[in-house]
Amino acid sequence: MREIKTGEITRTVKELYLEASYVLNDDLLISLEEALSNEESVTGRDILGRLLENAKTARAESVPVCQDTGVAIVFLELGQDLHITGGDLQKAIDEGIRQGCREGFLRASIVADPLRRENTGDNTPPLVHTEIVPGDRLKITVAAKGAGSENMSTIRMMIPGTEPEEITEFVVEWVEGAGANSCPPVIVGVGLGGNFEEAPLRAKKSLLLPIGSRNPDPFYAEMEVAIIDRLNQTGIGPGGLGGRATCLDCHILTSPCHIASLPVAINLDCPVTRHKTAVL
Repeated sequence: MREIKTGEITRTVKELYLEASYVLNDDLLISLEEALSNEESVTGRDILGRLLENAKTARAESVPVCQDTGVAIVFLELGQDLHITGGDLQKAIDEGIRQGCREGFLRASIVADPLRRENTGDNTPPLVHTEIVPGDRLKITVAAKGAGSENMSTIRMMIPGTEPEEITEFVVEWVEGAGANSCPPVIVGVGLGGNFEEAPLRAKKSLLLPIGSRNPDPFYAEMEVAIIDRLNQTGIGPGGLGGRATCLDCHILTSPCHIASLPVAINLDCPVTRHKTAVL
């Protein structure tokens, strides 16, 4: 059985957290550039240009691309033939986020209690989602999720037999209602099926997919495109100040569900969608 030490996990988590905070993925930058080239609004073009300039500056100077360095969300794909040694896995991940926050001078945004609101001071603890997979490798994805877009997320328990057009309408109406609060242009993640807790997780995981990729099932790919087209006709535009570029992309992930249930979850992300991945 292959072994990996927790110290290596801590180091990797720290590096991924810092890189995610400083460097936007190329697919997002390309999407913003395409949005700029297609934008008709003068204000919208100015905002998109500033977003691109900000991203380039953050990368060049190794500074946060957004002041909201977000909730650290860690997705693990843990090989069943891998043995972790040297300590507790959760504590190793916590330490990676703690070091990244302090060494990178990232804003501490996590409070220990949701009502008494005492700040932990180092953006810990992260939220960790673990999946057991075949093999002896550990895949780590660290995402930094800002509060603006996260606050504009929702779930609705729809009835079986709901038509695809009704689901599309629900998504479009929800994002349109969020307006400028979600920091558009947005990426829309939709989770269909599963149950009350699974649908939002699928929606969030869909935000890790490359921009421009479509669901392999043509049925859902068509829904994705319909949502994108509808949202880009709303006129919300960059920053909510008008224009064409309201939605950069939409991804739908599905799960099997109960015959009497149809959960639909929406999780939004903003033009600084941040995530990085490594395999150990």
